[in-house]
Amino acid sequence: MADALLIFKPDATYRLAVRAGMWSWLASERDWKVESLAWFQPPVSLIESHYDFLQGRPFFPWLVDFMTALPLIVGRVTASADALKLMRYELGETRIAQSRPGSLRERYGIFGGLNCLHLSDAPDTGAAEVEKWSKVVQLDKVAVDLATTSHHPDHTYRLRSLATQLAAGFHVELASRAIRDLLAEECAIEGKQRDALYRVTLGALS
Repeated sequence: MADALLIFKPDATYRLAVRAGMWSWLASERDWKVESLAWFQPPVSLIESHYDFLQGRPFFPWLVDFMTALPLIVGRVTASADALKLMRYELGETRIAQSRPGSLRERYGIFGGLNCLHLSDAPDTGAAEVEKWSKVVQLDKVAVDLATTSHHPDHTYRLRSLATQLAAGFHVELASRAIRDLLAEECAIEGKQRDALYRVTLGALS
């Protein structure tokens, strides 16, 4: 059995129906086991190191902001190499436009890198990521109680349509306002946290 790092990104941590859907899949533990879950707000240095292979790409500053602006749900999963490969297949491709129909990212992802979940892509990657993250966050117990259902709405398909318009430069003000309104209905956060979620979501589309 190998370790894999698991991160609910902001678009899955705070969109409550999406979080419930992702957790329902993970909690099934068909060929894997969730060993830990914790709330944790990653520091900039950790995210820059985690995604060092993307440094220099135009979207890198947004990615760092996306992954550090809010507390996230971080965990560790153990799985065989074959089970981890199956999990990655069920999760879907990284970029939403390329995600396999029926995958979790095709179901819940919004646009581009707004893809809900990080999951280590191989046993060696998982071992390195877990070693790095375990120095700053506890990865040995489940300390977060997540629900597998939610009464909050899931506006994924409308958000995806609006995100496509906004990214193409169409109806920018209207689409931005509509995205904020839909996110507010999906989430239970307010004030600065909600503003941060708006910022990092819209930042992916600019």
